[in-house]
Amino acid sequence: MNQWEWGLLLFVILQRFGECWMAEKNARWITAKGAVEIGREHYPLLVSVHVLLFVGLIVECLGYGAQPPSWWMVPFIIFVLAQTARIWCIRSLGRCWNTRILLVPGQEPRVKGPYRYLRHPNYLVVIIELICLPLMLGAFVTMVVVSVFNALILFGVRIPAEERAWREWTCYEERMPTRRM
Repeated sequence: MNQWEWGLLLFVILQRFGECWMAEKNARWITAKGAVEIGREHYPLLVSVHVLLFVGLIVECLGYGAQPPSWWMVPFIIFVLAQTARIWCIRSLGRCWNTRILLVPGQEPRVKGPYRYLRHPNYLVVIIELICLPLMLGAFVTMVVVSVFNALILFGVRIPAEERAWREWTCYEERMPTRRM
C-alpha cells in the first residue's frame, strides 16, 4: 500500500471514530429527552461490518498485494459524492442523527434533506462506501464479503427493526408513506 492508500484508510477510520463520538454525544442528548434504544442486540453486528472492512482491506492489500485498478478514479469520485451525501444526512437530522436506533415516543420523523426522498439515505451511503472503498484499492474479495455481510444485516435485521420501531412509536407512515429504502 502506498501513501495515498494509507491516507485514505486513515481518513475513513478517523471519520468513523468522529461519527462514533458525535453519535455518543447525540445519544446522551436524545436519551435525556426520553429516547428508548431499539435493536441494541444487533448493533455489534453493524460495528463488525466496519471492522471487517478495514481488516479485509489491510489483509488483501498488504497480505495479498491487491493494487488499485487503472479505473480507481471512478469509485473514488463516487466515494467522494457519498461523503457529501453522508454530511447532508447528518446535518439534516442534526442532534437526532445516530448510529443507534434511538426514538422518543411520539417524536416526529425528520423529513428534510435527503429524508424528503428516501427513508434511509444514510444506509445507501454506507452501501456505496462499502463497495467503492475496496474497489479503489483493488480489494475485490473484501468488497464482496463485506457487502454481502452488510446487506444481510441491513435488510435482514437493521432496517426492519428500525421501520418497526418508527411505525410503533411515531407517526412514521403518515410522514413517510411514499419514500423507499
